[in-house]
Amino acid sequence: MHTKGTCCCSFEDYKLTTEWLLNQTSHRPKVAVICGSGLGLLADGAANKQTFKYQDIPHFPVSTVPGHEGRLVFGMIEDTPCVFMQGHFHLYEGYSLCQVTFPVRIFKLMGVELMLVTNASGGICPDFKVGDIMIIKDHINLPGFAGQHPLCGPNDERFGIRFPSMSDAHSKDLRGLVLDVGVELGCSDFIREGVYCMVSGPNFETIAEARMLQVLGCDSVGMSMVPEVTVAKHCGLRVLGLSLITNKVSLDYSREEKVNHEEVLEICKMRAEVLQKIVTKLITRCQQQSINTH
Repeated sequence: MHTKGTCCCSFEDYKLTTEWLLNQTSHRPKVAVICGSGLGLLADGAANKQTFKYQDIPHFPVSTVPGHEGRLVFGMIEDTPCVFMQGHFHLYEGYSLCQVTFPVRIFKLMGVELMLVTNASGGICPDFKVGDIMIIKDHINLPGFAGQHPLCGPNDERFGIRFPSMSDAHSKDLRGLVLDVGVELGCSDFIREGVYCMVSGPNFETIAEARMLQVLGCDSVGMSMVPEVTVAKHCGLRVLGLSLITNKVSLDYSREEKVNHEEVLEICKMRAEVLQKIVTKLITRCQQQSINTH
């Protein structure tokens, strides 16, 4: 279990980390991009980059999973200042949900207004193919049902209200923008929309579990992202989630093939360039819309 930082993060911890970063960089990000397994290449499109290793940032957790580089990258996409997390954190690493979501509140204090989250997930929907990019229209927080929720404990009104609504956690406007960008880039054939379910992991799902998730209306399943989305929404950030379908979840006892993390990373590598183009164009379009509405 990794215990860097504390299990119950205080506002002073958030403030200290934020001030340290603001003193170390002149970048003042408006967009944060959390890069999932094997998707750290999303930061490659940024200019004027400045990089910090997680272990060098006060109170920051460290990545322990292959495919997560463990770096915070500041840079510019066109005229938009951004920060990229090359790797995020998971319950199965032994972190508390306070630690898993620690960076999101740092982004809020730094002035971030929009958060894009990416991850790798298994496809449950029979129409999905390996390599599809799923725009997350909604999510199911299974650990949250069992009390593993990032907003449990005393509420800090400096971040958000006690009982935030999650019915619009994933921005409808941003989802529509991704569909438009997909058409422009000629990749709409493998862009889907669906419901994402988070499980705690680290094992891949049993067939019975996968069948249950299908009955619940889940289109894909993964082990991350929902805590960060929840805290971002609590903080008042606009959120968009993109999930790369890296494998088909087995729903049939007669199937012999088994998923493994190495194959997941291979699919991520295959689609990383397309995802980078989508994210870059999306950030540019958001900046243009922001200028036009002011």
